Amino acid sequence: MTHCVRRSFRYRFYPTLEQVEHLSRTFGCVRLVYNMALEARMRAHRDGRPMTYKESSAALTAWKREGDLSFLNEVSCVPLQQALRHLQTAFLNYFAKRAGHPRFKSRKRSRASAEYTRSAFTYADGRLSLAKLKEPLRIVWSRPLPEGAEPSTVTVSRDAAGRWFVSLLCQVAVEPLEPTDKAVGLDVGITALVTTSAGEKVGNPRHERSDRRRLLKAQRVLSRREPGSARRAEARHRLARVHARIADRRRDYLHKLTTRLVREHQAVVIEDLNVAGMVRNHRLARAITDAAWREMRFMLEYKCAAYGRDFVVIDRWFPSSKRCSECGVVRQALPLSVRTWTCSCGAVHDRDVNAARNILAAGLAER
Repeated sequence: MTHCVRRSFRYRFYPTLEQVEHLSRTFGCVRLVYNMALEARMRAHRDGRPMTYKESSAALTAWKREGDLSFLNEVSCVPLQQALRHLQTAFLNYFAKRAGHPRFKSRKRSRASAEYTRSAFTYADGRLSLAKLKEPLRIVWSRPLPEGAEPSTVTVSRDAAGRWFVSLLCQVAVEPLEPTDKAVGLDVGITALVTTSAGEKVGNPRHERSDRRRLLKAQRVLSRREPGSARRAEARHRLARVHARIADRRRDYLHKLTTRLVREHQAVVIEDLNVAGMVRNHRLARAITDAAWREMRFMLEYKCAAYGRDFVVIDRWFPSSKRCSECGVVRQALPLSVRTWTCSCGAVHDRDVNAARNILAAGLAER
């Protein structure tokens, strides 16, 4: 049965010089308003009176009237209001203990972006125009929007490599996939990115390691440049392009892998790994980060939800590697260096395949 889901479609666009100037100014104003509102909320909290979103919005109106902040009127008011809403959401997540305390946005380390709601843009016949911009954006439509899809929110961003993107959030109708009786348990790793309960081992392309020579060269060049110089800015831009290439290739690989897994199986079962804790191991941190287990889990989760598949996560303390998938006996210890082992019942196990089979069995029991 067809159902509607919210889906974001991201495209690259090439702004004119006038658009670059205006959007860059908008990014700066959004960052400034967010930081000023955060400082005001922290000050109010220290004084013992929490600050609401309504009070932050009133403060924004007052800031626009101040002489040294009058430039805030030169950009659309919608991205500024959206910055306050994002700050409100950040504080709600913090108080609910779902996230840490909101932090100030940095010009160098924060993502440059601005969000426009329906009142601040127009979209018709493949032409997208933003408030206070004379010309529509020159978007490369790498794929068409679904028929009848109307953007409800538009987010414009610029990455560290200097590339411009526009993301359109739409409500689209999705047809669930044909049901199947297949289920799969997934054990993630470094040598093999994914091992399935059927015995398939999907190789880990290790995109960061394959581009490490290029990455190290760009980092050495950046370290030799004088801080604040134009050549340092150019070197930082070249390093960002290498990182962007790695991230793009990794994301493309994960999308293809997760789409295949979701299409072929009715249920997908994985472990709830503590990735944040695992990367504290400095010997494995780089490899774990390059594998992007968390990003893969996110893709599997939202694709299963969209296409009518079951997504099951088992407890991280479940002894998937040490338990025999044939008789259920749990070994006392199993070092990471041991890749194959023999159970007392005589079954010979590949460590990863055995773990995937146990993960599947545990997931089907909870399903």
